[in-house]
Amino acid sequence: MNTQLSLFAETPEHDDNVFLIAGVDEAGRGPLCGDVFAAAVILDEDHGIEGLTDSKKISEKKRYIIAQEIKEKAKAWCIASASVEEIDTLNILQATLLAMRRAVAGLDVMPDLVRVDGNQNPKFPNHLACETVIKGDLLHQEISAASILAKTARDLSMIALDQDHPEYGFKQHKGYGTAAHLAALAAHGVLPTHRRSFAPIQKALACIKDKNIVE
Repeated sequence: MNTQLSLFAETPEHDDNVFLIAGVDEAGRGPLCGDVFAAAVILDEDHGIEGLTDSKKISEKKRYIIAQEIKEKAKAWCIASASVEEIDTLNILQATLLAMRRAVAGLDVMPDLVRVDGNQNPKFPNHLACETVIKGDLLHQEISAASILAKTARDLSMIALDQDHPEYGFKQHKGYGTAAHLAALAAHGVLPTHRRSFAPIQKALACIKDKNIVE
């Protein structure tokens, strides 16, 4: 099931004399549970947003502050996701590229060029020009902005999940395969939000099956 998330800033009419560049980045490829998120952001040249860089290099508190500023000042932005079911069906890479395509498709105005963090081209529809940039979140501010929006959106989804299942500690580890998360899996089992195509979840399911057979 598609759990796409789309939220937009107000966007002016596209001036044909302006070359619009959208930055795209993802968050959540590595965790053992939850959707994978992607964001697309188009910035004005004089956006005035300070502190744009790789989201992982910013404190959690500051990320939320900058994310709100991006939403207020960006020319256009969209956050999208691919579901756990899509991750398990397609694989995590293809699900990530799908979330990226959804994020760009959700922009109120189409860019002339999309810059994507990393080395994988999502192959956007309508022959939309795409440039892949390794460590692009450190080199291009529009990608940095996308990195921050994707990261904060995904973290908020994990905090919400923590409210329903506090015994797993999602608020702390955000779904990554930490020792605490693996211990919670052993103690409490696998949730529907866990990615069953990932090896640690397969192992946890096998252990549960073996335990039930013994019992």
